[in-house]
Amino acid sequence: MALSVGIVGLPNVGKSTLFNALIQSAKATAANYPFCTIEPNVGTVEVPDERLYRIAQLERSKKVTPTFIEFVDIAGLVRNASKGEGLGNQFLAHIREVDAIAMVLRCFQNPDVVHVEGTVNPIRDAQIIDLELIAKDIETVEKRKERVEKMARLGDKKAKEELEMLETIRAILENMEPLRKHARELSSETLEYARKNLFLLTTKPLMYVANVSEADLPEGNELSKSVFEYAQAEGSPAVLVCAKLEEELIGLEKQEKEELLKSYGLEEPGLNKLIRSAYSLLELITFFTAGEKETRAWTVKRGTKAPQAAGKIHSDFERGFIAAEVINYEDYVKVGSMTKAKELGLVRLEGKEYEVKDGDIIYFRFNV
Repeated sequence: MALSVGIVGLPNVGKSTLFNALIQSAKATAANYPFCTIEPNVGTVEVPDERLYRIAQLERSKKVTPTFIEFVDIAGLVRNASKGEGLGNQFLAHIREVDAIAMVLRCFQNPDVVHVEGTVNPIRDAQIIDLELIAKDIETVEKRKERVEKMARLGDKKAKEELEMLETIRAILENMEPLRKHARELSSETLEYARKNLFLLTTKPLMYVANVSEADLPEGNELSKSVFEYAQAEGSPAVLVCAKLEEELIGLEKQEKEELLKSYGLEEPGLNKLIRSAYSLLELITFFTAGEKETRAWTVKRGTKAPQAAGKIHSDFERGFIAAEVINYEDYVKVGSMTKAKELGLVRLEGKEYEVKDGDIIYFRFNV
């Protein structure tokens, strides 16, 4: 199952417009009224990576296969969503199912597009969403705590340990702080418990997306700058996009796209940065397999060892893993071909404990 990033925000901030641009189609409806999106839309998006096409060009590959990431367009949250306002509980359940969150914040003024809060203030909007996620997490913790307390009173040792973790988690949440801000200070056991046992919403990695108007490109405005400062203070990534421009790029020829982007002082679509940032947020890296027949990008979690990476290609590769012939992209492009790299002794032989690095080009040796 693909790892997914949920696009979250208040109504009318540009979520569905952004999603349309991401999937290069009009699958997600974009309209000027709250709760336009009810059921989440799902789109699989190519991860832009120039390295893949450069390798394919040098190897003269007949086929090129990129790697992908999944985005989910989730309906707008409002104040008191955790109490059922709007379609709150349903939307919060959809957030629970994604692996990371891209919070879209409105950083543009447009009197024709109503804001559910009456004024444009991205930091307030971010805090509203966080408070709703926190409220839902407190509800989850309290329900679990009631059950665990009964077992702890009966002398259950595991229940007592679990109760301690619940108390630690609850103290942070009741201080109106999302757990992601405290990930470094929590024990690995407590964080794992919050993520894997309780499925708490505020443990999910989060990035901010500052959505500006075309007039504010390429540098953004005071509102978007406040978002970047807010993100930096909590250690979260942030990207600047103009969802309207990104949607206008749909269907244009390559040269037309480049000319339009250039007119706004941009070298590439903002969505490319968003996709790469989301990919990194999920702690994903890319390795490549290359040859005349096909050059292909593969996705693995950072820290994945060579046999498990081989298993991404085929289970037989992992089961019968012998070794991996590895060269990193940077070394590869200096010589220009795998054949030349081998002649110069730049291809290393790695064993079962080797951790795959981003940009590795790998040939797996196996025997089943």
